[in-house]
Amino acid sequence: MILLDNTCISDDVAEKFFVCNLDKCKGACCVEGDMGAPLEPDESAILDRIYPDIKPYLSPEGINVIEQRGGHEPDGFGGSVTTTVGGRECVYAIWDERGILKCGIEEAYNDGKVDWKKPISCHLYPIRVTKYDAYHALNYDRWPICNPACGFGEQLNVPIYKFVREALIRAYGEEWYDRLSQAIEEKSNS
Repeated sequence: MILLDNTCISDDVAEKFFVCNLDKCKGACCVEGDMGAPLEPDESAILDRIYPDIKPYLSPEGINVIEQRGGHEPDGFGGSVTTTVGGRECVYAIWDERGILKCGIEEAYNDGKVDWKKPISCHLYPIRVTKYDAYHALNYDRWPICNPACGFGEQLNVPIYKFVREALIRAYGEEWYDRLSQAIEEKSNS
């Protein structure tokens, strides 16, 4: 375990390998599970604000659900999640021509239409953050649908913390990430 400021990072984040392999999983994380993507408290308002700009990127089914029920809903635990289409895929998920689910928000972001990439929980995946009063626990979320990503990451020699570098910087800052990298290198050299 690595302790850094108010974060406690699991050794798995440093030691396990991961690179999404969409050709194998087809974006299953956007459709599997028992609810939509977890949202930070401010992200529901962001989704509402950017909806007109991302709407052209979304599926007709996703648009229909958003316009009937909204793009986010309570998770039953005091938080919010993205709404789903029929209890399945996220309303922001879109199928590409190869049958792979992708994020419509991220597609709009990549095209410069919005300034927000996607919910941080999606961006950080496979890291899940549990927030306690005094610290955040960053843990590797093992999910069988991601087994191809584990193998691909190992083949490419990309540990989880490097795979989610951009998301960790977005969440905790570049200086924090540099100190994390240094702590991991020191730990592996000892």
